[in-house]
Amino acid sequence: MPKHLQIKVASDAKPYGVAVMKPDSSALSVRGLTKSFDRLAVNSLDLTIHAGEFYALVGPNGAGKTTTLRMVAGLLRPDAGAVSIFGVDALADPVAAKQVMAWVSDEPMIYDKLTPLEYLEFVAGLWGIAPAVSEPSAQELLGSLGLAPHRHERCEGFSKGMRQKVALAGALVHAPRLIILDEPLTGLDAVSARHVKGLLAERVRAGCTVIMTTHILEVAERMADRIGVIAAGSLVAEGTLAELRQQNGHTDTSLEDLFIALVTLEAAAA
Repeated sequence: MPKHLQIKVASDAKPYGVAVMKPDSSALSVRGLTKSFDRLAVNSLDLTIHAGEFYALVGPNGAGKTTTLRMVAGLLRPDAGAVSIFGVDALADPVAAKQVMAWVSDEPMIYDKLTPLEYLEFVAGLWGIAPAVSEPSAQELLGSLGLAPHRHERCEGFSKGMRQKVALAGALVHAPRLIILDEPLTGLDAVSARHVKGLLAERVRAGCTVIMTTHILEVAERMADRIGVIAAGSLVAEGTLAELRQQNGHTDTSLEDLFIALVTLEAAAA
């Protein structure tokens, strides 16, 4: 794939010290993102997610999906590259970037001694959201995720799936414009998965942008506006399902078949 020029930080000063990058209509723009551990995990990755888009990032284990998202979310510092979130340089001003995004890990991290409602009130307080605003939002989130009957129960007795839904609700309580999810359906039963998918689809319809990694290719096939296939830290294919089929000369194949063909081809070329 052709490489793009790295976006430079704008020279004109902005209020409150927010580092704003050159004008960009995208929700997320990644240029030349690189990260190594004992091996190269992400290899000069270029990625653009449009505002209001549901984007699925798929790839085999160890392909660099989680590492990429952790760098975008500000949890991991890249070795090189640029990350722009709604025009904000996320590496120069991570606080401003975090204010407009949410991160949901595949391992939910919540406070066990709190109830779901208490947890959402706590998170809303950290964001400085007034209780008059946060409480209706919290109740709505808990209802959308099927947690309303459990809103006054302590989280310590919850299953992983229920904890995952509480973590998702906590990530959304400040109404982020970009939602980043790493395997959000892991450990969820069919009913819980439907709740999560319904909530995400609702947020996208309201104008939010979602980027999600998943190993459940049927979910990517049904929900995503565009799909990116990553292998060995590089984006090897990207587009709508129809575009991916056209690029690979198969007009009626499933995403699973396309995925296996692309990953196998990339492995053979390595």
